[in-house]
Amino acid sequence: MKTRTLAIASVLLLAACGQPNDTKAQDGVFADNRIVPGDSMSMKASFAPVVRTAAPAVVNVSARGVQRVQDPFWSMFGQGAREQQVGSVGSGVIVRDTGVVVTNYHVINGMQQIKVVLNDRREFEARVVLADERSDIAVLQLEDVNERLPTLNIDDREEQQIGDLVLAIGNPFGVGQTVTNGIISALNRTDTGISDSGSFIQTDAAINPGNSGGALVDMDGDLIGINTAIFSRSGSSSGVGFAVPAAAVRRVVDSAVGGATAVVRPWLGVKGEAVSADVARSLGLDRPQGLVVTEVYAGGPGARAGVQTGDVITAVDGAEINDQGGLNYRVGTREPNETVRVSVLRDGRAETLNARVQPLPGDADVDKATVVQNGVFSGAQIIALNPALADRLGADPFTDGIVVGAVDRRGFASRFLARGDLIVAVDGRNVTSTAQLTNVPRGSEVTIQRRGQQATLLVR
Repeated sequence: MKTRTLAIASVLLLAACGQPNDTKAQDGVFADNRIVPGDSMSMKASFAPVVRTAAPAVVNVSARGVQRVQDPFWSMFGQGAREQQVGSVGSGVIVRDTGVVVTNYHVINGMQQIKVVLNDRREFEARVVLADERSDIAVLQLEDVNERLPTLNIDDREEQQIGDLVLAIGNPFGVGQTVTNGIISALNRTDTGISDSGSFIQTDAAINPGNSGGALVDMDGDLIGINTAIFSRSGSSSGVGFAVPAAAVRRVVDSAVGGATAVVRPWLGVKGEAVSADVARSLGLDRPQGLVVTEVYAGGPGARAGVQTGDVITAVDGAEINDQGGLNYRVGTREPNETVRVSVLRDGRAETLNARVQPLPGDADVDKATVVQNGVFSGAQIIALNPALADRLGADPFTDGIVVGAVDRRGFASRFLARGDLIVAVDGRNVTSTAQLTNVPRGSEVTIQRRGQQATLLVR
């Protein structure tokens, strides 16, 4: 897990971390068959039967790799980057008896050697079948499996409720398999900074570094999530942990088992803003709930289904929607070309639209970038954005412009550009093709967008 300190002295531990905004929980429609313990004997009940069922399928994952790092000391003597051994320890879950294991992307990212240790201490080498950074889920295949291995059932029915008992099983701090218990503190947490298309299960079960990729199981012993991040001031568990829901996990697993090398997520082609208290009052809503549509992609699934600017999307397939992240998650867990029911409010009337969600249009291949040879952009690797590429890079699919890949530090562009910058305009003219950035002279005004902030520079 990586660590980032926030202004409130909290830490979000995971691979792609960011400062969280106010999170939103979205309610769903779930089964209602819970009971409160009624006597002292019930209070003495044990989790041991659930652990006996689930624990054999939870594994320890250790990975090693080599990374090139720039040492400030040796750079003073003209020495370049040097290779350094790095390692990672985490957890995983066997989901197919042939040795298919789910873990976190950040556990194996950049690693070349992966070893998996089973609950019974048997060891296997493993290879990466599919690594999906967006969901922070990776799928491994154990090598030389000659028998059927214990597995956990992926329960993606989303019947959980806040307050349900759960167990977290993993390998905290690399000490070996450990079981902790807690409850579901919240469902459908979005705007956590973990992912722009994530909707996480929050739990107070103790989760620490090393639990990444481990199992969050319910009282039936089923896998309902993969533990992936915590909020903490100390770096250890403070009772606020997040798990990738089983629906997202199954989407990645099915893609990997089906032979795909990447997860193809469909979209609705709709962009919006969360309904605030003021907006709710202006629309005559009894509470702030839903997503006000601000843009509809021309010819996209939403447009074909009849979604219009100004509509308020309240649910997808009956699951409540409160923000863009929630919409992205609900649609992204569907198969391409699947039809979803989109509930909207339009002019005070409730309507249901049927939308056939599809992959984002465009080419997401970042290897097709162009390297500028002349002018102020020389040394910059650039590529024109399209919705599919923007989504792969974690950018807004509705964004136009030219995105910057690698920047050669020997080129002129290294003086003012960085990887991930969006080149919006040159001398006040919007940039829509890479050809516009060839032979741009010094003295030009360049408008770039970096981490959501836009600025215009006079490049000399």
